Amino acid sequence: MKICARCEKELALEKKVPREALCPHCGAYLHACANCTFYSPGSHNDCREPQAEHVRDKRSGNFCDYFVFAESKPGGTSSEEDRKKTVRDTFKKLFGD
Repeated sequence: MKICARCEKELALEKKVPREALCPHCGAYLHACANCTFYSPGSHNDCREPQAEHVRDKRSGNFCDYFVFAESKPGGTSSEEDRKKTVRDTFKKLFGD
């Protein structure tokens, strides 16, 4: 299941996402770092793919050859939500509630 990083609505995508593809719900670019499996805020250039070129606007459409649309987990939680929850939980463990 694929979910738009902007509106968090489910998308019915079966093929490779073209650069100019837009979300049918909110109009956001789908071929954007925020929707990519390699997107990792806090990593170098916010990307786990070491050969990818730097992209300034992570929510804008781009030409990255390494783009792979991120799969969300069953239950509808996006990978970005999971990362935020993990960071919050780690912070709570370190500094208490």
